[in-house]
Amino acid sequence: MLNIILIFALQLVYVPILTLRTIFLVKNMSIAASSFGVLEALVYVFGLSLVFSGHQSVAEMVVYAVGFGVGLYIGTRIENKLAIGYTCLVVNLMELNEELIVVLRTKGFGVTVFEGKGRDSKRYQLEILTKRNRENEVMELIEEYEPKAFIISYEPRRFKGGFLVKSMKRHIKKANNSQQQSDSL
Repeated sequence: MLNIILIFALQLVYVPILTLRTIFLVKNMSIAASSFGVLEALVYVFGLSLVFSGHQSVAEMVVYAVGFGVGLYIGTRIENKLAIGYTCLVVNLMELNEELIVVLRTKGFGVTVFEGKGRDSKRYQLEILTKRNRENEVMELIEEYEPKAFIISYEPRRFKGGFLVKSMKRHIKKANNSQQQSDSL
């Protein structure tokens, strides 16, 4: 019985590490990915040695598989909480909503507005790039001001320049200036 509990616990550690390692790889964060890879390999080898340590009981193998599934769920929940990276939202509107644009910009979101022609009439498109951990905040604002908006959200792999990069550089510069001031005191 102790083996079964240990196998399940190891899967609850192993699979979230595997999930995060995979996500770091996809996001091109190789140092974090390789660090998680080392942890993953250690837990994996130890867990498998327990499962295949002599007689393999069906219960141990089933617990290993169930632990894997539960671990995947936990891993994806952790990643969603971390919300690593950026997201781009494309918001299609039937009419230009200046109030929504002002609110988004006031809250620090960069908004680019495009005008286009739809099947029946003129349409407006907002393009918003933000950190993933603020995506829900943007969605809630859009829902509040434009409940019928059509929204597409995707993760950009790379970007250069623009409002968000300038904003990040300003933030880094302020942090460095504050650090230099505190160092000189």
